[in-house]
Amino acid sequence: MPETPQQDGARRASIGARRNPAAEAAILAAARDLLAERGYAGFSIDEVARRAGAGKPTIYRWWPTKADLLIDVYSAEKAAIIAAPETGALWSDILDYTRALWAFWRGTPSGRTFRALIAEAQAGEAALRALRDKFLPERLKDLRLMFERAAARGDIDATAVDALVELYIGFNWVRLLTDRIADDPPGIEAMARTLAGAPPGKAQ
Repeated sequence: MPETPQQDGARRASIGARRNPAAEAAILAAARDLLAERGYAGFSIDEVARRAGAGKPTIYRWWPTKADLLIDVYSAEKAAIIAAPETGALWSDILDYTRALWAFWRGTPSGRTFRALIAEAQAGEAALRALRDKFLPERLKDLRLMFERAAARGDIDATAVDALVELYIGFNWVRLLTDRIADDPPGIEAMARTLAGAPPGKAQ
């Protein structure tokens, strides 16, 4: 009879609040696979624990909510695929980054379920805290880097970085939440040039 994770020994070791790298990797892989198979609606901590051979208390100790775990899955997938471009001009950095981001949203399990996570955050305080206090500060580092580089070059006012980042998020989340993230180079370029203050159709 095939061995299950429990039969082979085998619940992966937990070392308290400090994460065991092998157990963490197994949980994230199980969560990513479950998202791919069942989507957000079919995602459960029980099933992640079963697939990873991990105890639910371990998962909840490291990820207090479903949203926390999904955010880490999303972050790991995104970091492996997307990096902040450095083209020398803010508008083209934004263009390249946004096209890659939309492709990620369309083409990966966590990207395809991110819209559901945003929706849950509107109805649940725990998901809202995870999105606002954990996801945004961490996942906006690459985005802020593009705007901060532009400010260092003198292309934009450094005091405008925070506002420009929020305007960028607003454009992208409106497109995501209304399911309009098919690749749209002209539309994305128009937004990018507007935020960067670059004239239409001209190099910055």
